[in-house]
Amino acid sequence: MPKNHLFLSALAVPIEGYIAEKRAVGYKFEVGANMLKRFDLFLHGRCLTEAVLTKQLVMDWTARKPNETVSTQCRRISLLRGLAEHMNRIGYSAYVYPKAMLTVDRYAYIPYLFSSDEIKRIFEVCDHYPPNDSTPNRHLVLPLLLRMLYGCGLRVSEAMNLTRQDVDLDKGTLYIRNTKFNKERILPMVDSLTKRCREYCKNVDIGKMGNPYFFPSPYGGHYSEATIYSLFREVLRKAKISHLGRGKGPRIHDLRHVFAVNCLKKWVLDGRDLNNSLPYLSAYLGHEDMRGSQRYLRLTADLYPDITSKIEKTCSCIIPEVNLDEAN
Repeated sequence: MPKNHLFLSALAVPIEGYIAEKRAVGYKFEVGANMLKRFDLFLHGRCLTEAVLTKQLVMDWTARKPNETVSTQCRRISLLRGLAEHMNRIGYSAYVYPKAMLTVDRYAYIPYLFSSDEIKRIFEVCDHYPPNDSTPNRHLVLPLLLRMLYGCGLRVSEAMNLTRQDVDLDKGTLYIRNTKFNKERILPMVDSLTKRCREYCKNVDIGKMGNPYFFPSPYGGHYSEATIYSLFREVLRKAKISHLGRGKGPRIHDLRHVFAVNCLKKWVLDGRDLNNSLPYLSAYLGHEDMRGSQRYLRLTADLYPDITSKIEKTCSCIIPEVNLDEAN
């Protein structure tokens, strides 16, 4: 959305104020701003004359569309709930969509946990990925990137935003900034991954044309997430791992889940107290709270029944229950 864009509806002032408020506290809010642009056009089409957000307007715009998932609908509901609360705080009249009316469990998705053999096949495909004249570094970026996601549990966006300065080749650490929950963190890498980063830097001219990104795109900036997702699906095909389609996995984000489960499995087999260790995993992954990390306890127990008794013995009180509708 262009920064100089003027909203058109009667709610232009509070909408612009809400976007400014979100960005002032550290959120990029690009997706939210684009959604509010569509909402503004919706209001403009209704010829709204008063700066009032009525219940009817909220319900009409948040109504579930044909073939729309509940999670997508909930994003629009959450956005308008935030806008309405902002409007009420600054003196406008706005209907706040009740939280209890419709919710989606952000932890209900069951990730695809790649086996050791599948991970091996993925890396073999990456290591032999063919060079391409239009994207000359692609065959170098892909094997390191996927190993970084798998070995450090990064989100794809976190890896894409890494700059050369963020990768300390001497200490073997990654500086992760501008994250999902605005949690900056420094992550140690294993020696083998640090060594690969050093070799990668020798072969890729990072900093060329003033581009600071560690995974630079030949077109400027860094590789887009969409491009990486497309390449990952091609890797899965060559590794003979079935891809179920858009949003159904296996997803590249599942490499992060595999990292977490493998970490917990190792800790259990090493006899570590998970009650004390789980906060470290939460901090390493950059979770907003402990719920995301606690979920991996159940995934670990389900995947490795032989160590379930050890998990339940040390931390059964913090393993979240899984409802039937969450497991389907």
